[in-house]
Amino acid sequence: MNPQASKNAAPPSVGADVSRIETLLNRNLPEVFGEGDSARRRAAIVELYTEDCVLYVPPGTFVGHDALDKFAGDLRATHPHYVYTPHGAPQVLHNSGRLAWGSGPKGETSAYTGVDFIVARDGKIAALYVYLDSPPP
Repeated sequence: MNPQASKNAAPPSVGADVSRIETLLNRNLPEVFGEGDSARRRAAIVELYTEDCVLYVPPGTFVGHDALDKFAGDLRATHPHYVYTPHGAPQVLHNSGRLAWGSGPKGETSAYTGVDFIVARDGKIAALYVYLDSPPP
């Protein structure tokens, strides 16, 4: 690596809307994946995700609002009493960000954990990659 180049290089998130990407990550957990009311979940999806969004999760790839809504609703139905809790603050790099989280019954230790990685476009989530540390119970 060229030491001179690294001294003069701009910080990694210059030009990125860091606060917007942080907001997308923080709102996605409770308002999309943690929301039991289908109308509120759908409204959040429309607000937070591009129409052509792509969700990458261990069971497969899902494209668009309808597919994301169905996946999030089906997942929510398997654990309706679970809440998602951020583990630390979001990290942003250019047009992407990540947030570690846990999920489990409110007030209890997380039953499973993971990390969300997003790619943002035009102030919305264009792609969400979900990495699980262990599968949900």
